[in-house]
Amino acid sequence: MPEKSKRVRRSFSDQFKQDAVDLVVKQGYSFKAAADAVGVGAKSLRDWHAKLAPEPEPCDDDASAAALQDEIKRLKKRLQRAEMEREILKKATAYFARESH
Repeated sequence: MPEKSKRVRRSFSDQFKQDAVDLVVKQGYSFKAAADAVGVGAKSLRDWHAKLAPEPEPCDDDASAAALQDEIKRLKKRLQRAEMEREILKKATAYFARESH
């Protein structure tokens, strides 16, 4: 039977990750293009982006309708994630409360 080769897990410095995220945030690259440019998977880059990208500035009072729609979409997504995390924590709390008795 052929022996399976082990995959070596690569690690990247924080500066490398930030530079890769900056390609998307500051240079306007797509996730795929930026990932290809730095030689990582698009999933890894998206994970780094979620952790390292700065929060977008809130819209001003005189923002365009498109900018307001983008902000609403971003905030809805953020709210949905927070609600999901809250539900997970509630379930975990209930589980550990049952286990401790």
